[in-house]
Amino acid sequence: MIDISNLPGINATLNSCSAICLVFGFWAIKNKKVEIHKKFMVSSFVFSAIFLSSYLYYHYQVGHTVFPGSGLIKTIYLIILIPHIVLAAVMVPMILATFYFALKGNFSAHKKIAKWTFPIWMYVSFSGILIYFMIYKWFA
Repeated sequence: MIDISNLPGINATLNSCSAICLVFGFWAIKNKKVEIHKKFMVSSFVFSAIFLSSYLYYHYQVGHTVFPGSGLIKTIYLIILIPHIVLAAVMVPMILATFYFALKGNFSAHKKIAKWTFPIWMYVSFSGILIYFMIYKWFA
């Protein structure tokens, strides 16, 4: 059984894997490697889904996590955290819509929404990793 105190690190790792797959998926489609793109994007989706499940479980068990820093660093943390939270809520339906259009073969709609989904998903992934380090490593 996994010790619940290890979940934040596991979650940051899952976020990292998702972000890496996103970058390679973006590279693949820009280089017209459609099958590779699909594999990386599905992998990113799976990593993100496992992350979300683990994240929700962790916070269900532990509750709210308080940032341990103060002063300017707390302000910087909040500047990163607030858009992270808002965009994390927005990105879930966007990701689902992006995948839906791809699965239905509507690549025109897929491309239109992916243009917005990709940078939001990247921001949420990378800011989530940064938030982890700020809470659990750098200012703990």
